[in-house]
Amino acid sequence: MHEILQPEGWAAPKGYANGVAARGRMVFVGGQIGWNADAVFETDDLVAQIRQTLLNVVAIVARAGGRPEDVTTLTWYLLDKREYLARSREIGQVYREVLGRHFPAMAAVQVSGLIEERAKVEIQAIAVVGD
Repeated sequence: MHEILQPEGWAAPKGYANGVAARGRMVFVGGQIGWNADAVFETDDLVAQIRQTLLNVVAIVARAGGRPEDVTTLTWYLLDKREYLARSREIGQVYREVLGRHFPAMAAVQVSGLIEERAKVEIQAIAVVGD
């Protein structure tokens, strides 16, 4: 069971939730990047890497018996916030393709680098899978 937490009088967020309350088995997803199951990057394109990264998150949640709707929080680490903002429409499309219209609590930060040289994004997640 998930409940979106929206304080009274606050402006509605776009594409994320201010908070989520959930009950069930907690699943912690370590930082995922845009490579495939063989740990190979198929592209250097940011949007394509985001798509693959989200698919990786969903695959781990599925391994725990969950669905995309069970994701309660996502933390995005990005190399270039300008590219992220400039391509937000495309990013929104791939997000909805992978996670649907489910918008967990989120944070996004720009970082100076990621461990894997070709990675343009890393996403860490928490999911709560129903009992």
